[in-house]
Amino acid sequence: MLFLFLLLQAAPGGADSFIKGLLPIVLMVAIFYFLVFMPMRRQQKNTKEMIKALQNGQTVLTSGGIIGTIVAVNDDTLILRIKPDNLKIQIARSAVTSVVNADEQGIKK
Repeated sequence: MLFLFLLLQAAPGGADSFIKGLLPIVLMVAIFYFLVFMPMRRQQKNTKEMIKALQNGQTVLTSGGIIGTIVAVNDDTLILRIKPDNLKIQIARSAVTSVVNADEQGIKK
C-alpha cells in the first residue's frame, strides 16, 4: 500500500486517472476474495476436522449417498454397517460427507 502511495505522489498530473482506473479492480478482487475464497477455506477446514474426528458408532453419509454406522476405523478407511441387512462395506475416509444425527434419519428414540 505504501508503494502505491509513493507511486501516486511521483506521477505528475495523472494520479487521479490512475486511482480511478485501479480502484474498481482492487475492490472487485477484495469482494471476490471475501465472498468466495474465505467461505470455501472455512468449509474445507470444517470437513477436514470432521473426517479426522470420526469414531465408531457414528452414523455417516457418504458421497455416494449411502448412510451407515461406523464399525471400525482404520488409518485411511472405515468399515460401515448398512441396514437393513447389516451389510458391511469398506470405504475411504474422504468419501464421508457428513455425520448424520438420529433426528435427520427419521429414527425415533
